Amino acid sequence: MSLAIVYSRAESGADAPKVSVEVHLARGLPKFSIVGLPETAVKESRDRVRGAIINSNFEFPRQRITVNLAPADLPKEGGRFDLPIAVGLLAASRQVRSDDIANYVFLGELALSGELRDIRGALIAALSLRGGAKKLVLPTHSAKQAALVDGVEVLAAKSLLEICASLNRQSALSTVCPPDDAETHIENHADMRDVVGQAFAKRALEISAAGAHSVLMSGPPGTGKTMLANRLAGILPAMTESEALESAAMESLGQAGFNPAHWKRRPFRSPHHAASGAAVIGGGGTPRPGEISLAHNGVLFLDELPEFDRKVLEALREPMESGVIHISRVARQTRYLANFLLVATCNPCPCGYLGDESGRCRCTPEQVMRYRGRLSGPLLDRIDIQLEVPRVQYRDLHRGANGANGVDAAQNEASAPIRARVMAAREMQLARQGKANALLHGGEIDSVCATDAAGRGLLETAMNRFGLSARAYHRILKVARSVADLNHCDRIEAEHLAMAVKLWYFDRKG
Repeated sequence: MSLAIVYSRAESGADAPKVSVEVHLARGLPKFSIVGLPETAVKESRDRVRGAIINSNFEFPRQRITVNLAPADLPKEGGRFDLPIAVGLLAASRQVRSDDIANYVFLGELALSGELRDIRGALIAALSLRGGAKKLVLPTHSAKQAALVDGVEVLAAKSLLEICASLNRQSALSTVCPPDDAETHIENHADMRDVVGQAFAKRALEISAAGAHSVLMSGPPGTGKTMLANRLAGILPAMTESEALESAAMESLGQAGFNPAHWKRRPFRSPHHAASGAAVIGGGGTPRPGEISLAHNGVLFLDELPEFDRKVLEALREPMESGVIHISRVARQTRYLANFLLVATCNPCPCGYLGDESGRCRCTPEQVMRYRGRLSGPLLDRIDIQLEVPRVQYRDLHRGANGANGVDAAQNEASAPIRARVMAAREMQLARQGKANALLHGGEIDSVCATDAAGRGLLETAMNRFGLSARAYHRILKVARSVADLNHCDRIEAEHLAMAVKLWYFDRKG
């Protein structure tokens, strides 16, 4: 009778809880049992492990085999437990040495040939081991992702045979070093210079990027709303190490996994308006991160916002406030990070031409009201910047097509100088309060967003005229704080508040 204990990590949202793989060999008729709340893919590992062990020229134990995945009440899913189960079987049958097996954490799916296949969520597992003494053993490609985490020794292996040779001290697994930033951080964003005119909208996006404020742009078709949104990621500040790790960890849980070439690149997600709630918010029978989590620390672009399902839009309210989404099921609760910058577009009416100079709109007041009613007041209250993007005049298009001859330089400015101003403003915020202005809460707003008497009078007038809520009041203050930071002012002045109120546009013309 033999017992071996091998350590691994499960996948549970943004966490990777510890799992002890206990392998017990006993006398009796040959049988292979896996207990500890395994789902179908884990149960099927019996056949993969048997084939991998035999094809790696080891002897598969012909005994009563019991594998316990502890803790028993934690759901186990995927093929990640193939490798620890196989190592435990070989250790329990004394075909590999087990004296230092407790120093390792094993994760990997096995092919029948004994080769290792990559797993999802390797970065999450590495983050859970940061600062510890255990070494993380992973398939080669997954190991390259996990190596992005400092403070964890990551070992790469191509097959079960390589790992067994290392445990038997016949050879050593290679340690994976983190990639060089110069090799992985490749920015390739569309340039703001491509957008002709729309100086006010560009200024609004600059304020949005500086303070991490959400944006809603309304205007007729063809005015450049989508072009502007697609260029927002190009003016955002560079990602910090912790932001890059969090974003990469969320991406590693997605269907496509994480590409190390995207390291420190701001995510930009643009789901179609027909996307389901689970696709946008996250969830499903086996919970997976949605678009809001895949856009963590990046941009979530929702084109034609009123066309999205009402339930999907209302579900955005919680993560926009907290930066986290909780997926609850009867048997389990999962948490995903979702601190995204929302940029959305919409038309002023169903046909899109309400208020346009052409006079093409034939929508009735009831149709307009029904269309705008798809966006609830509580959702709009959570969007900091709401502006109109008007039609571009012919003279601006003509001048832009001829090398911006005679066009105001601010209307044809490239992304690079805008991004430089944004980064300077963000550095001021980090030095002052340790986070972006949009993330200020409670008493922080009162201390950071102080204004003068003229500003207070202007804000009081706006509150009374537009009937703004307390949330809208605080959001206007935070936007004004970002305007002041871009102007390198320590105190919010009346002109900064005037700009913030002007950016609070949507559905207020009437």
